[in-house]
Amino acid sequence: MTNKFSNIDEFKRALTMAMRSISKQDELIVSFGSDKGNLSGLKARLPMPNKNMDHNQINSLRGEADSLALYLAHHKEVIDEKYSPQGQNAKGIYNSLEKVRCDAVGANSMTGVSNNLMEMERTKIQRKALIVNNDNPEGKMIEALSYMVMERLTGNKIEEAQEYIDPWRQWIEKRANTSIDELIDSFQDQREYAKISRKIIGDLELGDELGEDPNEENQEDDSNQNDNEESSDSQEEESTTDDESQSDDAEIDDGTPEEDDSLETEMSEVGEESETEDDSLAQAARGTGNDNEKRRELPYKIFTEKYDEEIKAIDLCEMEELEKLREYLDQQLNHLQGAVTRLANKLQRKLLAQQNRSWEFDLEEGLLDVSKLTRVIIDPTSALSFKMEKDIEFRDTVVSLLIDNSGSMRGRPITIAAMCADILARTLERCSVKTEVLGFTTKAWKGGKSREKWLEEGKEPAPGRLNDLRHIIYKTADEPWRRSKRNLGLMLREGLLKENIDGEALEWAHKRLASRPEQRKILMVISDGAPVDDSTLSVNAGNYLERHLKQVIQKIELDSSIELTAIGIGHDVNRYYRKAVTIVDAEQLGGAITEQLAGLFDEEFNSSRSRKKVRIES
Repeated sequence: MTNKFSNIDEFKRALTMAMRSISKQDELIVSFGSDKGNLSGLKARLPMPNKNMDHNQINSLRGEADSLALYLAHHKEVIDEKYSPQGQNAKGIYNSLEKVRCDAVGANSMTGVSNNLMEMERTKIQRKALIVNNDNPEGKMIEALSYMVMERLTGNKIEEAQEYIDPWRQWIEKRANTSIDELIDSFQDQREYAKISRKIIGDLELGDELGEDPNEENQEDDSNQNDNEESSDSQEEESTTDDESQSDDAEIDDGTPEEDDSLETEMSEVGEESETEDDSLAQAARGTGNDNEKRRELPYKIFTEKYDEEIKAIDLCEMEELEKLREYLDQQLNHLQGAVTRLANKLQRKLLAQQNRSWEFDLEEGLLDVSKLTRVIIDPTSALSFKMEKDIEFRDTVVSLLIDNSGSMRGRPITIAAMCADILARTLERCSVKTEVLGFTTKAWKGGKSREKWLEEGKEPAPGRLNDLRHIIYKTADEPWRRSKRNLGLMLREGLLKENIDGEALEWAHKRLASRPEQRKILMVISDGAPVDDSTLSVNAGNYLERHLKQVIQKIELDSSIELTAIGIGHDVNRYYRKAVTIVDAEQLGGAITEQLAGLFDEEFNSSRSRKKVRIES
């Protein structure tokens, strides 16, 4: 039987077109590769589809696409800026209810979208059973409230969600039942809905986190803006039906879904994206005013380094938890033990072959060369008939593996990256090649203490990098694998993975390598896309982090003392790195690492393919 889903790209295009139609954003950029959908401006990222997806998994993926598109279509930042509360828990409730509102608008007008959103929620609930949940009562209350409001706005009851709702239903209804009912009549109007959401927050005993009451002087202007934008919303169902059908036409044969063993953590809700700054400030910072081109070329700078940290993995986690995470990683390695052994042996053979001894021929003395035996018999005095064994010089080498620890790497990608780092460290150690494993992320979502300092100091325009960096050392080059192996489990820890500022991480790894005494130095980067930090990008030019990354890469590639190579997971990084591999499936990562390293140690490979871009297709 022919597989109807032989072309995954066709399905991706259908999802992209449907999202652009629903969101009414023709310039929306959709990429694939993370385990959870997320949105940043007009850039959406969805999980990577695969050929083994069953019907429910397909609809769940469509649901994630629909949810992001609906949020773009119906969420207005200017209203969010006015009514959003200040406290963390209050803001969590507010953002969660806003996402539910946007989903409800689409679910109540389009049956197909409603079914997709329901399947998305079921899938989220099933995945939560596989992750290590933290005991956060506020988070569980927010989750229960979201499902309760979803049921009332759409009439759709998700049976699997009742175990999350039941422990909180009585407590929530006793305090906020009337206010929740009021949401039903207002969910088409974001401003009225936001006011009731704030009322609910107060009902749930979090009034102290609301901050100052919104200024209602511009209420009429907001209302007029809503009316104008909502007049175009009435055309949504007609404009999206065709694209929904187009998405549905890209069918996949039902198959056995791959088992999802990963320690996933749920990405922060779409509504928790970057806060909107003052319009004039944001316009100036992003380069959308009169000095557009000039501002887009502002040099890279750092607002403050006070809160950045370079830290060892063991200092970020209690030893008991680290041991448990390592046990989980070992379980994954056992599952792929056959593939692990093959990859390790292949790489080890390649490296050891570079160190084997060889023979030097046509010498005046040494061992008799049997290939010259005839000549010796004919003329015993014949010269240059001897050979001598010699050692091939193998340059002292160090390999640094720099792993993207951003939120979009959650789930299978980061698990595979941790496994490959483990395999690489063990294998190279056997071959007398030192290995360093590093990771990079940020300490907080949406800027952390750096952003708070910027706000306190008056919101300087175009402040530069505006988040707290976290650079993690999992294994130093001089540390034996057996002493550092438990550290690699930290990558699977819930809450570790946040934003990614690649340029500064690359500079950090390059500086560490440059100080090493080895003759040969190799820097390998594993990433799933472009640098993203909402806090920085919201107040600087849109290409700010990407431009800096390109500048750093160019500088390193011009440094002949360090060889730079990269592996992109579900994202083409050839536009950044001269030597790069793109893998469509995270399962290919081990093979990609082996091929890249084997190639780097093969002089013939380097001479023929040093500037050739390599792509591995699924």
